[in-house]
Amino acid sequence: MIATKSFGNEIQQHQSFLRSLALKLTHHSEDAEDLIQETFFKALKNQSKFKEGTNLKGWLYTILRNTFINNYRKKRNQNTYTDDTENQFILSSISSDQETEADSPLNLSTILNNIESIEKSYLEAFMMHFNGYKYDEIANQMNIPLGTVKSRIFLARKKMMERLKDFN
Repeated sequence: MIATKSFGNEIQQHQSFLRSLALKLTHHSEDAEDLIQETFFKALKNQSKFKEGTNLKGWLYTILRNTFINNYRKKRNQNTYTDDTENQFILSSISSDQETEADSPLNLSTILNNIESIEKSYLEAFMMHFNGYKYDEIANQMNIPLGTVKSRIFLARKKMMERLKDFN
């Protein structure tokens, strides 16, 4: 078990990596910083679950990704929108018109369900690649051969395209 102070220093070394991932996911610097802070908090809180000798960077990536997904699902289910004007009014979603119907939570939910229904091993390899991991890093993290990584990513893309063809 690594001492908490040195563990904190070790996870801080991955801050720039986590920042780039968080920015890709959130597209907003303040939200990215919040996501990084929450990731560090969860990592420190769950330090006892980290096994020495495993990939700390991959472990932090998983915490960040899962935190983002959980936060996204919470926001999606709230049906509340904030106005980015100076006074920041909170608006409840009461009705939708034809123009915004494509962006409705129902369609987004359907798209996410279609993506999430893809076999977990395929989706995990694909998401790691999508988030900037190289094939060999994915192979090491998942403890599978390089060729398997490539085929899983290819098959995940293919399955996503098949399932989402109606959303073009």
